[in-house]
Amino acid sequence: MELHILEHRVRVLSIARPGLWLYTHPLVKLLFLRQRSRCKFFSLTETPEDYTLMLDEEGYKELPPSEFLQVAEATWLVLNVLSNSSSATNFQAVGVTKIARSVIAPLAEHHVSVLMLSTYQTDFILVREQDLPVVIHTLAQEFAIYREVDGEPVPVACDDASNGFHKAKLGPSPTVHPIQSPQNRFCILTLDPDTLPAIATTLMDVLFYSHRFPSDLLLTSSCGELWRMVRIGGQPLGFDECGIVAQIAGPLAAADISAYYISTFNFDHALVPEDGIDSVIEVLQNRQESCR
Repeated sequence: MELHILEHRVRVLSIARPGLWLYTHPLVKLLFLRQRSRCKFFSLTETPEDYTLMLDEEGYKELPPSEFLQVAEATWLVLNVLSNSSSATNFQAVGVTKIARSVIAPLAEHHVSVLMLSTYQTDFILVREQDLPVVIHTLAQEFAIYREVDGEPVPVACDDASNGFHKAKLGPSPTVHPIQSPQNRFCILTLDPDTLPAIATTLMDVLFYSHRFPSDLLLTSSCGELWRMVRIGGQPLGFDECGIVAQIAGPLAAADISAYYISTFNFDHALVPEDGIDSVIEVLQNRQESCR
């Protein structure tokens, strides 16, 4: 397998819900007017508490400072895992189950904090830029590691990071956080960027005004599968604790349960198939009991 370190240097931010009005203009520009922005990596997640943004430094420049904006201190790098098939030029994204076993768990053991961002096509792992030497040394035996430079993958040798490498100190066992599973049902879908203008008005209404997604746009996947959320954390988690993603992704991977994983500014979330939610809760509760 290959591990690609993407070019993006990402900032993680939180916009308080009462302050969304102040950011409507830059968010519309970042979401719908891509040709007017140099931003190449952008994610927006709405939760009951706030709006979490993960965006590169060009996108970050678009946002005015205010009392409603919280910014995580670190700069994050984006990792993407690819699996090569029989063709040397044919690579496929690896699901979060394999990532949990080969990336998330080893990094947690070496006290590296990660954020996860699952999408329809692939899964991204965000690590703090300062932790990159540890990441490379931890994963070099399992992966061929490449760093993208001007859009092209350049091999990274383990020795390339030696100057800044310090062996990670083993930290305390991660806190066992409570889990919740609200009754919301989710559909995971993807949109061709070229079709975005056709529903831009609808999306703006959902994001900034009505907060009700039209029912006729919900089920766009061929199977119409619905998903349930498992939310991790009773209090804001912060960014320094390690092993939170591994606590959830690891047991689900061991049970071969599909999941999408989304980290936000305050909490972590896993989306799992609705018809398997009872099994998921049982797996996670058993894991928590064994860690107490």
